[in-house]
Amino acid sequence: MGINIFKYLKSIPEDSMDQLNQKPNPKPIQNNHSSLIEYTCPMHAQIRMQGPGDCPICGMALESVSLSSQDSLSADQDTEFHDMSKRFWMSAAFTFPLLMITMGGQNYFDHEKFQSFFNWAELVLATPVVFWGGWSFFLSFSKSIQQKKMNMFTLIGLGVGVAYTYSLAALIFSRGRTDLFQDPMTGDVSLYFEAASVIVTLVLLGQMLELKARSRTKSAITSMLGLAPKTARRIKSDGTEEDVPLETIAINDHLRVRPGEKIPVDGVVLSGQTSVDESMVTGEAMPVEKSACSQVVGGTINGVGSIILCAEKIGKDTLLSQIIEMVTEAQRSRAPIQNLVDQVAAYFVPAVIFISVLTGVVWIVFGPEPKLTTALVNSVAVLIMACPCALGLATPMSIMVATGLGASVGVLFKDAEAIELMRKMDTLVLDKTGTLTVGQPRLVSFQIFGNKSENNLLEISALESDSAKLLALVAGLEQASEHPLAAAILAAAKDNKIVLPTVENFKSLTGKGIVGLVRNQSVAVGNEALMQFLNIELADNSYLQQVYRLREEGQSILFFSVDEVLSGFLGFIDPLKNSTIAAVEKIRQLKIQVVMVTGDHLKTAQTVASKAGIEQVFAEVLPQDKVDIIKRLQKQGHIVAMAGDGINDAPALAQAHVGIAMGTGTDVAMKSAGITLIHGDLTGILKAKDLSEKTFKNIRQNLFFAFFYNVLGIPIAAGVLYPHFGILLSPMIAAAAMSLSSLSVIGNSLRLKVEN
Repeated sequence: MGINIFKYLKSIPEDSMDQLNQKPNPKPIQNNHSSLIEYTCPMHAQIRMQGPGDCPICGMALESVSLSSQDSLSADQDTEFHDMSKRFWMSAAFTFPLLMITMGGQNYFDHEKFQSFFNWAELVLATPVVFWGGWSFFLSFSKSIQQKKMNMFTLIGLGVGVAYTYSLAALIFSRGRTDLFQDPMTGDVSLYFEAASVIVTLVLLGQMLELKARSRTKSAITSMLGLAPKTARRIKSDGTEEDVPLETIAINDHLRVRPGEKIPVDGVVLSGQTSVDESMVTGEAMPVEKSACSQVVGGTINGVGSIILCAEKIGKDTLLSQIIEMVTEAQRSRAPIQNLVDQVAAYFVPAVIFISVLTGVVWIVFGPEPKLTTALVNSVAVLIMACPCALGLATPMSIMVATGLGASVGVLFKDAEAIELMRKMDTLVLDKTGTLTVGQPRLVSFQIFGNKSENNLLEISALESDSAKLLALVAGLEQASEHPLAAAILAAAKDNKIVLPTVENFKSLTGKGIVGLVRNQSVAVGNEALMQFLNIELADNSYLQQVYRLREEGQSILFFSVDEVLSGFLGFIDPLKNSTIAAVEKIRQLKIQVVMVTGDHLKTAQTVASKAGIEQVFAEVLPQDKVDIIKRLQKQGHIVAMAGDGINDAPALAQAHVGIAMGTGTDVAMKSAGITLIHGDLTGILKAKDLSEKTFKNIRQNLFFAFFYNVLGIPIAAGVLYPHFGILLSPMIAAAAMSLSSLSVIGNSLRLKVEN
């Protein structure tokens, strides 16, 4: 097998090398000014439409999905809030004198002489409130009837429409049918223009406050959007510099960042030295020193030095853009519990309409005079009191607040389902490299078979030429790899001033290692499985005893061969993160089973696990083995979370109930995971679980507030207290109670906090 694969590698033409060695043709990002912007419902994320409109399920105004800039986000929020605010204040301006008339103001005038005037004045004042202030409610009511999807606007439209229509009919026809429209106690015509107006005004107030609260939940996104600069200083080919819009920057552009400026894009430093404030990514206030070859992140703040960087990621590919995208998508996503709420609401609205009609019938048959008036008042009160707007807000408001809070402490939820499942997690599977450990291994051992002693890397350049040549071959092959151990080998080669030869026909064998042609020699670097795959014998000799000893010290070992001959091994140390031991201990205190899975050798894995306080270890596993381990745990009834950072962790992250990616890892891992920890710190798992538990406690409280008002209020609105206490609930009081229900949900959601 070994001879065949190397012959195959040598036979591959040079122009068909692995795509890892190819660079894409850079193109600048262009602004898309298409008018067909996608919109979604803030309460029902599954609704997506081209262009603005209303949600067919709940009737709420749709929001733009695109949040490409702080200006556009603010504009969307300001436009809707300004429109709602204008409608509310204008409606309030007409409703206030209307209430003054109906609450006793007309008693200061001659009753018989001015009664007709005041009745018509009520019509004049109520009409603009109902048909201008409440026009959007009637549109949503009409759509709910057409689409046969009843929602809160169905009840509002019915309540307001019935109250206004009845009052208009009473005003016009009362002269001929006093028995139907007049109160026998006062002789006055029973009009409910003020009820219709107050209902509209209070609903507008509730929606205006809701918009204000929703804008607060987006504060995390707004602040993150503000981190990105709007311009960058590009160095042209002739050496001159120009300030250009950030959207025109292309990959591989050279940019100058002056002291105190924000770094415009993700890239690598080409020249200069500085310190960078990376607190928005790491959460650490201490600036990080940067020099040539250092990676920098867009949105972070340059210190006192001037640097030139090469743009590597631009536009939506930058870390900042990915964070913003994850937060916005999470805020629009649905928690599984919302499906139950929607099912309840689907039956709730028709049931309320039935109760309202039944209330009217009962009052017409058994109620006191005027029967029709009393029946109408109580039927409308039932419709308004039972309006399920608070029920619709209960889950989405908590989710929106939670995702914003999570982003502020470095925990990014991909969707609401991840928040819900995280609280149920009872088993945590952890990758080793980059998750438990720093993820920046150092090459500390370099043994050439044939030498009598272990070599000191600091003296490689002074050793015999064969050792330097072998390290050059290994480093030359590793320059095409993205593995963390490859970076350690390249760093050692650079420190020892070894010139890297080019690699041809590079091939990665998942879970084993890499092979390729370097200086026309077949070179392989990997674990025992790779050597066995290539039929290269690992003889039992004194060097292998040395390998066992180093593994007991926690070193990770890679073997390398040249032209199918085992030539030596490399040893790496990757220290545990400072927070790992304490975080694992706190996780275990929560009665969560902690499991470590790694492709590393069993002895090395056991040493690292022992230091971290982990008892259960699976070592020498391939990516598919990690998936099988998670499936096995899931079949045992465990709710499994998997934390990892590499490409090889992506399948396991996707298989787990909750995938947790380290923000310091690969993009593939982050896209496969439900949660991303920006700081790459296991304490983020504790924060995620804490926030998950608090969020769903908050949702349960919200559902209580929503149902408490409805369950208590509907019987009162229907008139059950009247026979014993003579109490009837005015539609205006019902509207106030409905608004109070929504405000209770909003206020309770904003109480959410997370431990830092």
